[in-house]
Amino acid sequence: MNNKTAILIFANSAEKEATSKPFQFSKDVFKALNAQTLSIVKKTGLPYFVQSEKQQIGLNFGERFTNAIQSVYNKGFNTVITIGNDTPHLKASHILNTITKLKQHDIVLGPSKDGGFYLMGLKKSHFNADIFLKLPWQTSKLSRSISKLQASKAISITYLEVLTDIDSASDVKYVLNSFKNISKVIKKLLIQYIILEKKIISNLYHCIKNSILSQPFNKGSPSLFHL
Repeated sequence: MNNKTAILIFANSAEKEATSKPFQFSKDVFKALNAQTLSIVKKTGLPYFVQSEKQQIGLNFGERFTNAIQSVYNKGFNTVITIGNDTPHLKASHILNTITKLKQHDIVLGPSKDGGFYLMGLKKSHFNADIFLKLPWQTSKLSRSISKLQASKAISITYLEVLTDIDSASDVKYVLNSFKNISKVIKKLLIQYIILEKKIISNLYHCIKNSILSQPFNKGSPSLFHL
């Protein structure tokens, strides 16, 4: 299967990600994640294709993602393994495990904590562009909707472990508090963000506290009541 399998990195540039996920240091975080994702893919030895916002074609996410997958099949591959750039815990072993699972199943999903997925392995024989376009992309219902295909279309689906992707500030904290290892570079950037966030909250608290304490203390009724 390997010589007919390709990886699709469907991920925006760090600059683009920083505009849609604008937390502190997000540009640096996604620059590091893009580099890590590419390094992981190269370790598998599989052919790969990168599609950032510059190569993607379509009016919405569903169209862009569907067209990107179809473009890899058009190059002569029978199986596509798609990944993004926002999952710090993704490893080459997840991709290699997908190849093994695809020998017995039609679709392999790596589900995300938020209801989406960080990886999908899909055989060309079970790729239907019309169905893909109708899926609830970028919502918490995505993985569940794909799973329903198993019953309605007699498709065999299997799953990898659940991982967390970074879409918001709360995801940063969840990733850092997990027991899974992440690269030192990415961990350092995420910790810097948490430290900065705590400083901002602390400064805001002190500003509000000082503002309240600076107000004249009036033990009686509001002054307007005496008008």
